[in-house]
Amino acid sequence: MLLAFKKPFGVLSQFTKEHESHRTLAEFGFPKNVYAIGRLDSDSEGLLLLSDEPDWNARLLQPKQGHRRVYHAQVEGIPDEAALEKLRRGVKLPDFTTLPCGARLLEPSPDHPPRVPPVRERKSIPTSWIELTLVEGKNRQVRRMTAAVGYPTLRLIRVMIGKLALLDMKLAPGQWRVLDADERALVVI
Repeated sequence: MLLAFKKPFGVLSQFTKEHESHRTLAEFGFPKNVYAIGRLDSDSEGLLLLSDEPDWNARLLQPKQGHRRVYHAQVEGIPDEAALEKLRRGVKLPDFTTLPCGARLLEPSPDHPPRVPPVRERKSIPTSWIELTLVEGKNRQVRRMTAAVGYPTLRLIRVMIGKLALLDMKLAPGQWRVLDADERALVVI
């Protein structure tokens, strides 16, 4: 089975607690023997897939598969075209250079519900939303990329995997459901 989950802010993408204060996937009533396919940091939100079928890891996570993931990032400031072009070409980070990706300013801003707890805001610095389409997923990659081009990420939401869109599923934070055959096909496109 393949499940779609709208991971809330503050939840680790694992079932085992590392510290008593951490929230994990164990509290959401998933069926036995499912595991997360990929990860979202505890301070990231959005679409997370879980399965009890081992072949999904290879199909979705191997870089050679070039599997698309789309993120909405609320950033500090308003990126100019030069910063977006740097993201598109690939960003040199201390330990690797990111692959080229899609990057665009979202105007108007997407209508994401407010985060709990709210994102910090500074009155003197505006925020904006960008959409990033990646085919790789290294540790804290989107946050590191936006910071490297001068626009730190304040909020990060994965909105699509393949062509499976979180918005189409109408899940509230913390909700999940089993994907049907048509939805499963959207994941691997």
